[in-house]
Amino acid sequence: MQLTADNKLKKLIVVGDRVLIRLKKPNDKTGSGLYLPPGVQEKEKVQQGYIIKAGPGYPIPMPTENQEPWMDKDEQVRYVPLQAKEGDLAIFLLSGAHEIVYETQKYFIVSQAAILMLEREQDL
Repeated sequence: MQLTADNKLKKLIVVGDRVLIRLKKPNDKTGSGLYLPPGVQEKEKVQQGYIIKAGPGYPIPMPTENQEPWMDKDEQVRYVPLQAKEGDLAIFLLSGAHEIVYETQKYFIVSQAAILMLEREQDL
């Protein structure tokens, strides 16, 4: 399969309660009009970015009651879904994020516990 800009992230699978975030382009000026040097906003403790991919959620343990040894074991894993969805703007703690570089792009893998707030475009 040929990788293009459209499908290069489709083969990535985010595990558990984690999300893949691409940082929002930072402002290079302050509110008063001063220009910031490169790298200043990367060191802030709270960052914001768009969720590119989200994991399935928190796994639910399978019930053990009413299971007889002769019964077929259906080992399908069930999950509690995440509140974060693809396309949301997430404000997250940088201390809870892991920086990765994939196909020359910088992304962050963040647990849902490190996300402070979400902004969703659609009406709730």
